[in-house]
Amino acid sequence: MNRLFIHTDGGARHNPGPAAIGVVIKSEKGEILKRISKGIGETTNNVAEYRAVVEALEWVGENAAMKPFDPTQGRQCSHEKMIQFFLDSALVVNQLNGLFKVKDGELKNYLLKIRELEQQVGGNISYTLVPREKNWEADLLVNKALDG
Repeated sequence: MNRLFIHTDGGARHNPGPAAIGVVIKSEKGEILKRISKGIGETTNNVAEYRAVVEALEWVGENAAMKPFDPTQGRQCSHEKMIQFFLDSALVVNQLNGLFKVKDGELKNYLLKIRELEQQVGGNISYTLVPREKNWEADLLVNKALDG
């Protein structure tokens, strides 16, 4: 397995309020490897978005046997690990991509945790902003946890 596609979402009702995360991890063939839907207590939408990314990276680190990157290739090759995240939060995507500063202390801690997990997982990890309609699977899991 060289590529993973991960949709994450987080939400809080009344922001802050009861919050939940949703994660859908798919293989390069489109097979669903893992769905995560769970409440995370009282927090904000932004914290929930970050928590979803952390949860996904932790699962990948523990469960996804991916082929290592071969640095001798000197170019993109089929053996390189690639993980592409899809989120519908412009703020979080821009912060994860280093385009926006993270001023909130709690979010900074989550960003540091994500950077640690990225190092552990390795490979090429990217974060892409998508409209909510293209993130519906993760959004559905958030609402399932909040309604459950």
